[in-house]
Amino acid sequence: MHYISTRGSAQRAGFGTVLLGGPAPDGGLYLPDAWPVLGQNEIHAFAGLSYNEVAFRVMHPFIGDALGKDEFRADVDAAYGAFAHPAVAPLVQIAPDRFLLELFHGPTLSFKDLAMQLLGRMFVQALNKRGERATVIVATSGDTGSAAIHALKGQSNVDVVVLHPKGRVSEVQRRQMTTVLDDNVYNIALEGSFDDAQSVVKALFSDARFIARTRLTAVNSINFARIMAQCVYYFTAGVELGAGRGRPVTFVVPTGNFGDIFAGEAAERMGLPVERLMIATNANDVIAQALNTGVYVAGQAQATLSPSMDIQVASNFERALFEASGRDGTWVARAMGGFAKSNRLDIEPKALKALRARYDAGSADDDETLKTIARVHAETGLVIDPHTAVGVAVAEHAITANKGAVVILATAHPAKFPEAVTRAIGKAPEQPERLADIMAREERYTVLPNVLGRVRDFILERVRAS
Repeated sequence: MHYISTRGSAQRAGFGTVLLGGPAPDGGLYLPDAWPVLGQNEIHAFAGLSYNEVAFRVMHPFIGDALGKDEFRADVDAAYGAFAHPAVAPLVQIAPDRFLLELFHGPTLSFKDLAMQLLGRMFVQALNKRGERATVIVATSGDTGSAAIHALKGQSNVDVVVLHPKGRVSEVQRRQMTTVLDDNVYNIALEGSFDDAQSVVKALFSDARFIARTRLTAVNSINFARIMAQCVYYFTAGVELGAGRGRPVTFVVPTGNFGDIFAGEAAERMGLPVERLMIATNANDVIAQALNTGVYVAGQAQATLSPSMDIQVASNFERALFEASGRDGTWVARAMGGFAKSNRLDIEPKALKALRARYDAGSADDDETLKTIARVHAETGLVIDPHTAVGVAVAEHAITANKGAVVILATAHPAKFPEAVTRAIGKAPEQPERLADIMAREERYTVLPNVLGRVRDFILERVRAS
């Protein structure tokens, strides 16, 4: 298996390079040079298998000979062995042909754990084999940072630098990051939005000297290994609901940086029968607008009750554009270069048609989010978080005809957002044991202005020499 860049001019790379690297040298994002395709009989055979076994079978084709089978299987078993639910990603029915796919049973109570727990283990092992160390940098809108920290804390060959937008994540989300006091963890509260933090990270990745000095790399969703791992739960959910046997499945995905829903496209390209992929956004609905109008325009991110989706520049949308354009790296490079200058991208007609053939989109504002949390609780007794509520609301508005099962990805535990849940149902959600003392733990983080040089200097002063 080899990997190519969405912008077409970088050399092909192996999985090891993709795992330990950030963006491709030409600024694009890595994708397989050809998608591995699983036969329908092979997919149907997933029924009844453990999550770990399905994960191994779905992901191993992406790895090739970069890891031995036994070694990779051990990483998979270790990654998912600590999840609180035996199914890892269970389905819960909330209405006829309506299901929640609970992705919050990992260590940090977010869907990010399903990829990060595996990625962290593979990452550290790869560095050990090479006798190298690295600096991992993460821009987070709330959940990726804590998942990365908990996957890599305490490792002697990795420093972890996490930038979150100051005051724009929930207090629980912030504390899940800032109360980890290991010597290799550095938290920055950046004065600005997630898009500002993401822009800083992208700028650092364009600085070859800085990369060389810090051995800089990334574990957020620009790293294809994250997409690879997130494919798995589409397969487990789809197979459980009979996908491919006359029962189409639609997935509704709360969407911010577009990585989670692109993993659904990846699963479909691998052979999973999917009816539709539904993009669910909050008031920051630029992706929904792009799909509806054909023009991708990024503005200023609005703060909402679903902060992990408060994003205007969705990095992984580039991967979807690349596939929709017929893998036209020249066009993607030109389009993304123009977008970086003007915050506007006119999607070419061929690509727009392909996107619309695969995706639908809708949005829900804060008022509707609160009403949806309240209604789901009243009707089912379940408490859902604001991001999941956006997905439920969009599903109800957009999917009117009964075309089969509809799966809404429940991306975070409601205990991460107690203020919003309390506003919706009049009481705070029950706290899992792992959050019981989080408000009493010591915090450590540094507030920095949205100035590239200040962030660069902060990192250079603290990370250990390679």
